[in-house]
Amino acid sequence: MTTSRREFLGTGLAAGAALTLGRPGALGAADGRTFPATHPERAPHPLSILILGGTSMLGPHIVAYSMGRGHSVTTFTRGRTKPTVHQDLFHHVEQLVGDRDSDLEALKGRSWDAVIDNSGYRVKWTRDSAELLRDSVDLYLYTSSIGVYYPYLKDNLREDDELNSVVPAGELSEVQQLEYGYAVMKTLSEIEAVQVFGEDRTILSRPTYMVGPGDRTDRFTYWPVRLPRGGKILVPGKADDPVQFIDARDVAGFMVRLIEERNVGAFNVAGPASPMGMHAFVYGAHAAFSSAVTFASIPDYDFLTEHGLTEVVPWILPTGDNYGSARASIDRAVASGLTFTPLAETARDTYEWWLSGVVSEERQARMVSAEDSLMTREAEIIAAWNANG
Repeated sequence: MTTSRREFLGTGLAAGAALTLGRPGALGAADGRTFPATHPERAPHPLSILILGGTSMLGPHIVAYSMGRGHSVTTFTRGRTKPTVHQDLFHHVEQLVGDRDSDLEALKGRSWDAVIDNSGYRVKWTRDSAELLRDSVDLYLYTSSIGVYYPYLKDNLREDDELNSVVPAGELSEVQQLEYGYAVMKTLSEIEAVQVFGEDRTILSRPTYMVGPGDRTDRFTYWPVRLPRGGKILVPGKADDPVQFIDARDVAGFMVRLIEERNVGAFNVAGPASPMGMHAFVYGAHAAFSSAVTFASIPDYDFLTEHGLTEVVPWILPTGDNYGSARASIDRAVASGLTFTPLAETARDTYEWWLSGVVSEERQARMVSAEDSLMTREAEIIAAWNANG
């Protein structure tokens, strides 16, 4: 359930820069407050890091954190996506252009200390890049997903639980086909990385929903945009329905530190630090704003399903195949140094980024006024709930 999950489902170093990065929030108005305050000091040993991808949501935060720690960064992309955070830092990044499907020439004859595979959305891509880099890179970090556990049928999903590597036979709904397809793709990609680099040279990062500045979806972002507007706000689900999410800046910092410490293995990367229910989430996110609000809680799962509300990230209807989607164990990651940005800070920074001029007016309007958006339908759904008695 990484940021790119729905995209997949829907479509089948300069010294001055390093010094600036040492000051959280000192990236300039265009970038907003997008650098985490945790571990800004220089790393003991500078590394050369290759990022496959690097310009979408997670990548720019990895670039910023890596450079702040004194590492040099190279990205490998198709050259089509422009970052919406840390834009100025990319002047200090070596940017290689190619295509993971058909053109890896720019990676040949080069060496790095570590590679972070952020764009492994085909098993072939992971296999081909791992095989090419096997003898020229020390560590391979594959950015996977909590999705490898789908269907989420239990509490406390752990890294050594059995993963889903086969789409089951039999009749599946369209959603199940897509979810299984994503799960199997991520699982098999993990397997390819480990087979090529070995368990002693492979790191598997499994984030849940990544949120924060630079988010290219309008899932979690809905809340930082809706809450400042105030008024009566629909809150789906029961008070204690579990939610999990993680600020992409926390994921970035954690992944870089795993590389620095050569801490190999698989890690569920989710937050918050303590279990959180949906109502606590909404209160915590609203703490970033001063708007006057009334929360309209709708705990009836049947009613919500009837009105098409089974997912308002980070809330996912916690039934059936999604029962454990927000119940992953993070013990291993916390023990290895995963830290957490306060929810109110994530909400505030996301809102400031949303208004900073890097998000298109079309996208902003769609969030607020599209016919099928929750913000447009909210009052009608609340009225129907109240009429239900």
